[in-house]
Amino acid sequence: MLFVLFLAGVLWGIGHLMKTPVQARLYMIGLLYVAVLIVQVVLPDGHPLREATGGSPALWLLLGGFVALILGYRAVLGRLRGRAEAAEAERDADQATPEGPFSGVELERYARHITLPDIGGGGQLALKNAKVLVVGAGGLGAPVLFYLAAAGVGRIGVIDHDTVSLSNLQRQIIHTDARTGMPKVFSAEVALNALNPHVDVRPYNRELTDEVAAGLFPDYDIVIDGTDSFAVRALVNRAAVAAGRPVVAGAISAWEGQVTTYDPAGGVPCMACIFPDAPAPELAATCAETGVIGALPGVVGSMMALEAVKEITGAGEALRGRMLIYDALHAETRTIKVQRRADCAVCGGV
Repeated sequence: MLFVLFLAGVLWGIGHLMKTPVQARLYMIGLLYVAVLIVQVVLPDGHPLREATGGSPALWLLLGGFVALILGYRAVLGRLRGRAEAAEAERDADQATPEGPFSGVELERYARHITLPDIGGGGQLALKNAKVLVVGAGGLGAPVLFYLAAAGVGRIGVIDHDTVSLSNLQRQIIHTDARTGMPKVFSAEVALNALNPHVDVRPYNRELTDEVAAGLFPDYDIVIDGTDSFAVRALVNRAAVAAGRPVVAGAISAWEGQVTTYDPAGGVPCMACIFPDAPAPELAATCAETGVIGALPGVVGSMMALEAVKEITGAGEALRGRMLIYDALHAETRTIKVQRRADCAVCGGV
């Protein structure tokens, strides 16, 4: 047996000196092992060659089985290691940031935007760098928030001091029955994080006051007004004019809605230019008082989100100096022109 082991060592050494691949050297030793087994089986007991190579096939079979177990174990370990490395590499590829501002996951997520000529990579980057504040997480705020998050707006703030109630769920699709009683901004945060974990959602569970607005609005590029109170809309308008921020505003009642963009710093009216005085109480009823068809906020809120995307990316023609009015009951839309007033009490000096 020592003679065979010596021969195996000689074969390995010669292969090493000749720089033969390891696999080829293993083949040669394997052939030697097979030859020895043949000698042990074919030749009779006591034959000199059989005695020189061990005298019995049993020992060689045990040795071969032991070596096979070792090689099999190494093969299984290698296969498992290969799978683990492949899985890790795939995970790293998904999470790695390639050259440019987007990760591989983000490129796939926003592919339909990036391939759209009016948006492209530059427009998507503008969305990622944008900061949008949504006032109100109710009927209009719900679709606005959903579509801004889906579009990849980098930072989305939402301010509202109300909580989710059952009567909201007929139209405020960002909330769920399980989150009844939760502050709306935190309910919205849960929904947006589930939709797109790549955006920064900042909830502000507080009432909007002049002081809060003055401190908050300058931190955002665009303000979206989805409230249903004239007093709050007027507050939003004053603070946005003071901060020099455009406001994408929407309003709904029963079966009708309207959308426009206020931006006196950009040469178009503010809200006070068009509505200088508060409406009579009987004309300023809230949705709770007049009712509202459930899908209407989805239509108007989606238009508001679209106008915000256009403002950020520069795509198309925004509703600046124009107001779109939608009549859901008769399936009609019309657009009217609106103009700044030099004597506007809010933006006249801008």
